[in-house]
Amino acid sequence: MTVGLDAAVLLARAQAEAGYDDFGDPTLPERFAQAVDHLNGIGLDANGIAAAERVCHWLLTSRLMMFADRTRVPIAEEVIDRPMFVTGEPRSGTTLMHALMSVDPHARALRFWEVMYPSPPPALAAPDDPRRDNADADWREINAKMPKWLHSHPYNDMLGDGLPEDERTWAFDFRVMTPTAWWRVPMPALVAGLPTDPAAQYRLHKAMLQQFQYHREPKYWVLKGFHGFRLKAFFDTYPDANLLWLHRDPVQVAASRTMMMADILDGIVGPIDLRVEAKNHLEMTRASIANTMTSPVVDDPRIMHIPYVDFIADPIGTVRRYYGFCGRSLTPEAEAAMREYLATNRGDRYGKFRYSTTLLTDIGESLDDLHAEFAPFRERFGVPVEKRD
Repeated sequence: MTVGLDAAVLLARAQAEAGYDDFGDPTLPERFAQAVDHLNGIGLDANGIAAAERVCHWLLTSRLMMFADRTRVPIAEEVIDRPMFVTGEPRSGTTLMHALMSVDPHARALRFWEVMYPSPPPALAAPDDPRRDNADADWREINAKMPKWLHSHPYNDMLGDGLPEDERTWAFDFRVMTPTAWWRVPMPALVAGLPTDPAAQYRLHKAMLQQFQYHREPKYWVLKGFHGFRLKAFFDTYPDANLLWLHRDPVQVAASRTMMMADILDGIVGPIDLRVEAKNHLEMTRASIANTMTSPVVDDPRIMHIPYVDFIADPIGTVRRYYGFCGRSLTPEAEAAMREYLATNRGDRYGKFRYSTTLLTDIGESLDDLHAEFAPFRERFGVPVEKRD
């Protein structure tokens, strides 16, 4: 019989190893216990339990050491000045937009090696700091397990220097359990059902930005995440932030994200039922579009809305417009770096990512009915119906 995880034992072991006992949030032990209950209840074999134990220990000790750093040096005094964020539905060009801004020599983006191994602050690391190498090795393992993911997300070839979404910081809060960079555990993704607290989640996100900014050359942050459901807490935490919101045809979004997740899960748990996945992702897309259409914060003047097709037609022009919207200038050296990125990082460099809207018709949906359903959204944000197949 496989022996499960023990939350209390894992918490105590992490505190002993870190030499620090404050997780920075008194609710974390209870939340961690819920995460452990989930892991113990999904039928992991001995290897899966061992993998989950390693991941939990890594996240717990990393969090403890990061908060210990904040007691030793004045990290909490770091000011996050006018950060620039990108958001949108999955598969809407947000990663490319973020990647372009990340090569601006005047900008700073989160990097996987930092977020995966947040302590100590990079500015205080030793010359032989192994974290970049460790994160590169982690990502080589991920890419080997999930080679199809490179078709839809070729950015994974950046390895530890890659660009995490803002939600990745919440792995250390046990509010997301996504089996990719952190949860290298043979389990389905868990993106709902865990306790949420947007204000607390953004506090942790800001703490990480402060951690990585501390004692380094001043630069402005360029970031990317799925912030549409948490706009009030987002702007409460970052009142001087700006947000670029890319909008794409929801039918294409639902089909593309279905195939992308199928490719990811194929490398983790094996082949999945595409019909089930398509139903799930269509419902998630519907919920997100409904939120976009009803949230009173969507029309906040700090948000710039751009159709995906306009961005794809002129990526650099879109970046320039967004910089102007934020009161910043796109410098010649930044533009040159972005054009070089586009020229040397073709989206199909690992093979063309293929998906079809037949994923939706196969589950009994009518494309005409879906286009009619999403017409108010498309009209509001200038989003055309995309014809791909």
